Amino acid sequence: MEDPITPNTAPVGQDPSPHEILGPQEVRRRLAEQIQAEVEHRHAMAAAQEDPRSPRRVAIGLLRNPASLFGIVILLAFTVVAVLAPTLAPCPPEPKYQNVCGQDPYKVPRYGYGTEPKPPSVEERWRWGTTATQYDIYYGVIWGTRTAFRVGLLITLLSLVIGLTVGSISAYYGRWVDEAIMRVVEIFQAVPFTLAAITFATVLQQVQLHSLLPQSLLDAQLLGSTVRSLVPNQIAGVLPAMIALIVFGWTGYARLIRSDILSIKQREFVWAAKSLGASDRQVILRHLLPNAIYPVLVMASLEIGTIVLSFAALSFFGLGVPDGYADWGQMISSARDRVPSLAKDWYIVAYPGAAIMLFSLSWNLVGDAVRDLMDPRMAGR
Repeated sequence: MEDPITPNTAPVGQDPSPHEILGPQEVRRRLAEQIQAEVEHRHAMAAAQEDPRSPRRVAIGLLRNPASLFGIVILLAFTVVAVLAPTLAPCPPEPKYQNVCGQDPYKVPRYGYGTEPKPPSVEERWRWGTTATQYDIYYGVIWGTRTAFRVGLLITLLSLVIGLTVGSISAYYGRWVDEAIMRVVEIFQAVPFTLAAITFATVLQQVQLHSLLPQSLLDAQLLGSTVRSLVPNQIAGVLPAMIALIVFGWTGYARLIRSDILSIKQREFVWAAKSLGASDRQVILRHLLPNAIYPVLVMASLEIGTIVLSFAALSFFGLGVPDGYADWGQMISSARDRVPSLAKDWYIVAYPGAAIMLFSLSWNLVGDAVRDLMDPRMAGR
């Protein structure tokens, strides 16, 4: 007598013959295989259709690009130096130094008041030598890493926020609002960026921040302490140059986000959001900015290195930070009077100059890679 359950020999994925009778285990096995094949197919389709500008794809692309990987390694090294600055470059224990860098670690120890720089020495405190004004180069370079991160990231972030706000309002409302805002932007851009920053920083250096506020506000116990706490000594030293770079640095972001929003604000999903009762704020924040912000983020990643260079230039001209502040441009500015003897006093510009070059180079390498990954014309290459 024949067994009523005939083993199935049909290939996987094909239906069995009508005369074949499958047992319960075989049915479960075939059903599990079909489900697994369907899941794998959907995962493959999702991977193929994944946005090339998604954070995951961008991160993978950055790690696969040798140039961006090199930039990331340099940035990580600078990050470690900035985090470990109190350990790598502690303030000398003597009271005369504790009264300076002990109270404000961004003030560089000064070893005398001579005019001749001291050469590097592993036996002395000045491992990398001193500037012509006797400031410790090693201490200034290590703590200057924190200044570079603060300046580059904070100026770029604030300029980005201002540019996104102004550009979005201009593009969304259009008409006379767009005309008025764009004329203001053109006035700002008519003045060369470096010249405008130098002029504005010079003016701000002559004005104390607290003098701009009403005395009654500063005399109030709660408000006065709050105002002063918002601008600690570490920030107050770099505040004039930072404000100057922010005031003249937002216009590029505003023009770029305006052009992108103008190209997408007439699309169907924007009209659908308006028809459902979404407010102007919701349309801008939920529908326009998320679809137009990618080019602006690429621009911001490239601008960080440029901002650090611009700040170093202001410091070189004596407009960035006060004398003795831990800043790379400030360290190099002391070499202006030592140009004929730089062959002998090379360390004055070598160490802070190398720090500026590597820091800016790392951001440019990462920014170029991000641009290539987020550019639709480069996607998939």
